[in-house]
Amino acid sequence: MTPVIAFGEALVDMLSSRLGDENPTSPETFTPYAGGAPANVAVACARLGTPSRFLGMLGDDHFGDFLAEELAAHGVDISGVVRTDKARTALAFVSRDASGERTFDFYRPPAADLLYRLEHLPAGVFSSPVILHLCTNSLTDAEISDTTLAIADMATRAGCLISIDANLRHNLWDSGEAEIGRVHQLLDKAQLLKLSREELDYLRADHPADAWLNERLAAGVRLIVVTDGPNDVEVRGAKTHFFVTPPNVSAVDTTAGGDAFIGGLLTSIAGSGIQDDWHQGDERLRHFIDIACRCGAHAVMRPGAYAALPTQDDLT
Repeated sequence: MTPVIAFGEALVDMLSSRLGDENPTSPETFTPYAGGAPANVAVACARLGTPSRFLGMLGDDHFGDFLAEELAAHGVDISGVVRTDKARTALAFVSRDASGERTFDFYRPPAADLLYRLEHLPAGVFSSPVILHLCTNSLTDAEISDTTLAIADMATRAGCLISIDANLRHNLWDSGEAEIGRVHQLLDKAQLLKLSREELDYLRADHPADAWLNERLAAGVRLIVVTDGPNDVEVRGAKTHFFVTPPNVSAVDTTAGGDAFIGGLLTSIAGSGIQDDWHQGDERLRHFIDIACRCGAHAVMRPGAYAALPTQDDLT
C-alpha cells in the first residue's frame, strides 16, 4: 500500500458548547479537539489502515504536546514533526449552527506551523513514491507559501501523487480573502484536486464553472472532485464525468467531514497503487467516491475531528 504524507497545519479546534441559537443566555464553554485539515487527513488515513505521516511544526507548548500525542495515538508517524519555541501552536475557536456548519475564529498568525522551512524536511522523505496531501492554509504567508510550493515540486520530481484540498479559510489571509492567483499556483500542481462547490464558485470568479474546471485539467490535474455538503459529489477527469449521491445523515459537526472524505478517497487510491491509470475507470472511481462519501457522512455525525474519523470497522 502506498503511504500518505500530509504537510501543513495541525491546530487545536476549540469547539463551542452551543449549537446554533439554543440556550443563548447559558455560559459558553469550549472543548479542545485536535485538528487542522492536513493533520485530520493523516489521521483519517491511519484510522483506515493506510500508513500515514504528518509533516509540520508545533509550538513547544501544552497544545503542541496535546497534538503530538493525539496524532501518535491514532497511528500517525510524527517523526517529521518539528517543535519550536519561536511561536505558539495555533488555535481555532469553532462555532456551529443548528445544522452543524461551522464558523472559525483563528489565532494564527503568528503560529508555529507557519515557520516550517525546507531544511526541516526529513532526509529521504520522498526517496520512494508516496501520496503527498496539501491544503491552501499553508499559502497564507509568503515564506510558508514558498515552502509549500517547493515541497510539491520536490514530490512531483520524485514521482509522488500530489493531492490537494482547496480548504479555503478566508479569515486566515491578511486581506480577509484567499489570494486566487497564489491558490491557483498550488492547485495546478495537483494530480488529485478536491474542492467544495462554494470554493469553486469563489475561485472561478467570472469564469463559467466548466471552463474553470477544464483549465485545471489542462494544467495537469488528473481528477477533480467537487463536494457540495449533502448534495451530489461531482467527479471530473479528461474522460470522466459523473455524480455520486452521499448518504443522507443528520450533521452534528461538519469540522472533519471533508477531511474524512479525502482520507477515504486517498486510502482507496493508496490500496490500488499510484500507477499511471489510478484516475481511470468509472466503475472503480465510483466505488472509491462512494467509500469517501461514507467516511464523510460518518464524521459529520460526531463532534470534533480525529475521534470522529471512521475506521474500517465503522464502514462495514
